[in-house]
Parts: sequence; C-alpha cells; structure tokens
Amino acid sequence: MTGEELEGALLRIDGHGYKAYKAIAGCYALDDGLTLFVDHVQGDPFAAPSKLRVRVDAARARLPALGDTDVRRIAFEDYLARRVADAVERRPRGGRGSGRSGEMSIDAGGQIVLQRTSVVLTDDWVEARIYVGLPGDGRRVLGRQAAEILCRTLPRIALGALCADSFEEDAARRFVDCVDNQEGLREQLAARGLVAFVGDGAVLPRASGASDRPLDRERAVPFVTPEALRVALRLRNPLATDAGTVDELHGMAIPEGVTLIVGGGYHGKSTLLQALEHGVYPHVPGDGREQVVTRGDAVKVRAEDGRHVASVHIRPFICDLPLGRGTDEFSTDDASGSTSQAASIVEALEVGSRLLLLDEDTSATNFMVRDARMQALVSKRHEPITPFIDRVRELYERHGVSTVLVMGGCGDYLDVADHVILMRDYEPHDETQAARRVAAEHGTGRRSEAPAPMELPASRAPDARSFDASRGRREVKIDARGIDRIEFGTQSIDLRGIEQIRVTSQTRAIAHAIHLASKRFMGGGATLREIVDALDALFDREGLDLLDPYHAPGRHPGSFARPRRYEIAAVVNRLRTLRTRRPG
Repeated sequence: MTGEELEGALLRIDGHGYKAYKAIAGCYALDDGLTLFVDHVQGDPFAAPSKLRVRVDAARARLPALGDTDVRRIAFEDYLARRVADAVERRPRGGRGSGRSGEMSIDAGGQIVLQRTSVVLTDDWVEARIYVGLPGDGRRVLGRQAAEILCRTLPRIALGALCADSFEEDAARRFVDCVDNQEGLREQLAARGLVAFVGDGAVLPRASGASDRPLDRERAVPFVTPEALRVALRLRNPLATDAGTVDELHGMAIPEGVTLIVGGGYHGKSTLLQALEHGVYPHVPGDGREQVVTRGDAVKVRAEDGRHVASVHIRPFICDLPLGRGTDEFSTDDASGSTSQAASIVEALEVGSRLLLLDEDTSATNFMVRDARMQALVSKRHEPITPFIDRVRELYERHGVSTVLVMGGCGDYLDVADHVILMRDYEPHDETQAARRVAAEHGTGRRSEAPAPMELPASRAPDARSFDASRGRREVKIDARGIDRIEFGTQSIDLRGIEQIRVTSQTRAIAHAIHLASKRFMGGGATLREIVDALDALFDREGLDLLDPYHAPGRHPGSFARPRRYEIAAVVNRLRTLRTRRPG
C-alpha cells in the first residue's frame, strides 16, 4: 500500500473506537525508497506504544561505507540510532490526545556503545525501529493526528537521520573510528600481559552520582600516567591532532596479577575502579573514558546480603559451617555478605572470567581479611571463612585469575600485591616499591588460613524446569524494570548487585536470553558455561532479533542491547527457582 492509502485509512477511522487502529497494521511505501512497517498496534492509548519500522533503501540513503567489520557496523548503527533519537527529541510537539498518545522513542543514547536492535544496516537498506503512541481521545481514534505522525513526521525523521545528505560524514567517521580504536586497544591487552589500560588525558569522574556523563573538564583532573607504568598501544585508526597524526596511544598499563589501588578517602580510588569496570564496553567520543579499556572477561564482585545461591561450591572460601552444614553444594535463599561474595566469585570463574574487580567499600570485611589479632582471639577451628587475602595469589599463580582491588583500610594486602597504585588528589602514582618496603618493615604477624589448594569447580547444569516465564494466562510474561530488576513469570530477580549492566535494553535482553536458552540449550545436561557459549555463538551468527518470543522474520523485535555472558549467568544464578546439578 502507499502512503496516500495509509493517510486515507487513518482519516476514515477518525473518531472510531480505538481498536480500529488494528486495521492499519501492514507495509506502506511512503515515498521513493522509503517504507513504513506497522508491526504491532497497541490496544488503547494507555498501553505500551505501537511498534513501527521505517526503512530507507540504500540507493536513497547513500550512506558512507563505514561498517566494513562487525565492530564498525555496530558502531555506525549506534551512531545512526542516536541521530534518530535526536530527531525524535526535536520533532514538533503539541496536543496529541490522552494517555501515551503521540509518544515517540527509539532505544539509543547513553555513554556506551552496544550492539542493539534499534537500527539495522544492511547492503540493501537501513532501518530504524521506533515506538509510537498512536493518538486517541480516550477510547476513540484521532486519525488526523495519526496521519500527521505516520505520513509526515516519521518520514522527516527517517530521511533527516538516516540519509548521508543530512549529516557530516566526518562526524560519523570519527564516531566509528573511536569505537573501533577502543576494540583495537582491548585486543592488544592479553598479548601485552595486561588486564587494563587508561590513556593519558582520560576524564574518569562523572558529573554526579545520578549521571554517567563526564564531569566538566574545567573541574576534572585529567589522567596522567606514572612513568613506571607507561606503555604505548597502537591505534587502528590514526588520530589527527594539532601536533600531527598520532598512531599510538600512551597511558597506564595495569598488568596481570594482583593490583591494589590505594590512597586516602575521596582521592579517586573507586572512581578509577569504576572506570575499569565500565571499560569492558566502548564509550562514545567525548565521554572521557574512551581511552579506558579493560579485558572483556572482567567481572565486578560485591557482597549481596539476602541473595539466592543455588548449589555453588564455595568450599575454597567457606567450609565447616556450624551444625554440620556443607559448602560443597551450598544453597540458600538468604546469603550473608561473605557467602554471597564467595558464591559470586565462584560463579564468575565458572563461566570463564579470569579478571576480578573488588572494592573494599562493597565487600564483606570478614570475607576479605582476618588480621593477626583476630586470628589469636578466634581459633581457626571456629572460623569457617578462608579470607580472600589467602586465595588471591593462588588464584593468579595456579589459575591465571588476576584481581584489581581497591583497598584503603587494610595494609595486609601489601604482602600479596604485584603492583600498588596510589591515588592522591585524583592522580595515580606507582608505589609498588614503597609498598614492598613497608610490608618488609612492618610485618603483620598474620598466618595464611588456606586449608588446602584451591581447585576451580566444574560448571553446574541448570534444570530447564527452573525457568517458567508464564504468568496467569500469558505463556511468556517478562518485564525489565530498569537495570535493577527483572520480572520473569511470577519471579522477581534483584539485579542491584550486578554492576556491569548499564542500560535497560541489556536487562530486557538478558531476561529473554534466559527464556530462549531454557527452550533451546538446557536439554541434555548442558552446563551453564556451555549455555552462555551457545548464546554468544547464536548472537554472533543471527543477531538479537530472535530474543523476541513472538519474533517473526521482518518484524519489529523490541528494544534489545547485547549483554555479556557474565551478566546473563549472574542473573540465572539469582533466580530463586533455580535448580542445578553437576554434569556426569
């Protein structure tokens, strides 16, 4: 059908009952090379907005060839989605009716760049997936306003945001090159024996505790690398500067092993760790952290009082609980700080992480250390916890697991550190040698309490029957409540302890990925590690559209952003109905 026919249909149903909008679902050629797909129509003006796609043929879009690799294509799609979001924000407003009438949105924005379903770029076309609240006055159709939105406003947005004539190619190229450079830096870390890199001039502080945007550069202290930790990494795409072309980036290396970040309160320790925690994702140009890259297997771990734990082998850290309670297959609906942190570490290692990030501020004190005086007062016979300090070196030396740890109050960790970075007035200083002198001159007298060598546990096999996404008459009822909660069937999953989920569309993707995995990958005793391996391979091969439980080829897939395997596994582990078994 044509755009004229769509407009005529909308005018004919003006004033009819709201369900008359159902008749407009379909495909419309709005203009030469411009197509509108109305995939799902909401039931009333107060319901979730309708799902629409606007597609521009490649011959009309004439976009530059910036997406010649997967990384660059994802970056270019992200850039285009941001342009659509800006155009949506600038569109003319006005009275559109009741409820969510006239609302318009696309999943885009924020400080990190992710693979999303909101814009898709192919050799033949570019498509934006948009949500639109079809206008209604109570339960009646406002057809004229709908015709204005669908036949005029949406085409202007699409042609203005998705066609090369409407934007500067240099700006798009700088955006894509910036993301590509970050992934190129990340790829060099393992070969250089590094877990992370922080470039000179990076701006790590955020504008506020409620904002992920950078602190104003006039107030921020740019990052300056200590000479002892300075390295240079190659850039995939050279940068043009006032001093000429730059093809490498200088900054601070964080080597493999055990690294402490120390210093006084409010001097930037946790700010640096948070930048490393978020450095598993590429950032937009101008964020300040686009020169901070962390190995992709980094997992931030914290204590989570009250979380669910299902059959986790926490014996390396906690054993011989009172009343004979075992910890080889530890389960609880109300974990303590220490048991939750032990479980989270084991769970991260189970699915492949070899880099742990910890902050003493969010850790259980008794899990982290037991000093000499407490050892003298409370016999090891009566202390089931083997503190992290007695495992952290073994994790690296026996299993290749590195740790970056913020520590401001316990000098005992100086004995086990390979590198010590002191933050003073927001500037890093390499104090490794000074820390070793202090450790040698001021012995703690504490004894290692590790009862036996630590072995990494075998991965558990989730029981598919644990994952019931139904609620009431709905076979699948899954909702993302921001980045902190998932409603999965009748279960509510608390995500506040999973700090590397950054956007709601990741939360939504995780929930649907778990549902998909329960149907496709959990038969035959597959382990959790094998399941997240299969999901990663599926996303690489087919993208994220298939996460929609009602997905059909060529339909709006909703708003999904790609999650990491570690966050998917972490959410599985917090589902209170989870049941597992050991394979074999």
